[in-house]
Amino acid sequence: MHQLATSRSRKLTTSLGLVLALLLMMNALGCAPKVSRGGPGTSNVRLDEAALSTGLDRKDLDYLVDQNLAAFFESLFWKNKILTNTGDEPLFTIFPIKNDTSEHLEDQMHTLLSSIETSLVNSGVVGVISRERQQEMIQEVWKQDGEDFDMASAASLGKQLGAKYYVTGKLGAVDERLKKVRRLQYTLFLQVIEVETSRVRFQFESVRSKALKK
Repeated sequence: MHQLATSRSRKLTTSLGLVLALLLMMNALGCAPKVSRGGPGTSNVRLDEAALSTGLDRKDLDYLVDQNLAAFFESLFWKNKILTNTGDEPLFTIFPIKNDTSEHLEDQMHTLLSSIETSLVNSGVVGVISRERQQEMIQEVWKQDGEDFDMASAASLGKQLGAKYYVTGKLGAVDERLKKVRRLQYTLFLQVIEVETSRVRFQFESVRSKALKK
């Protein structure tokens, strides 16, 4: 009789333990972060529309780059010098874009350069020197001339790479605060410079504003 009571007590304890574990697991699942998938190809196509901060997100970068490159592809330089070229395709190289803001934008700058490179490659009428190939040479120029290489150094590097033109520029931001509102106006300034003559063949700037009200 004593053994039967002990066995029932153990089973009850085990059952209560299982129920408690199940409740704890359900509670944990209920408090777990909820992840949403959105964008093209999902039911939540507008997920990327909302801005989460005043920082640059992918949508901002796409806009800034698209505005600059749309102006570039419509420029007289592109139409008269590039599209009418009958010789070997002109080679372009893309130098780092200077981050002239107070924000830490390493990932965004990498994305920005990749977007410019992709657009030029996909134009089908110019050659683009791989940024990986030129990275070691650029680092060497930086060691010699400091954080920013000057026009002479850039031209010298372009010649070593065999490029006819190089793309350069800077990303700036005006940061304004008024009471509980903060607004950042980002500007992407791009130039296309002829390596041989250091002549500016094209330049343009696009602006994107973001505001945060606390």
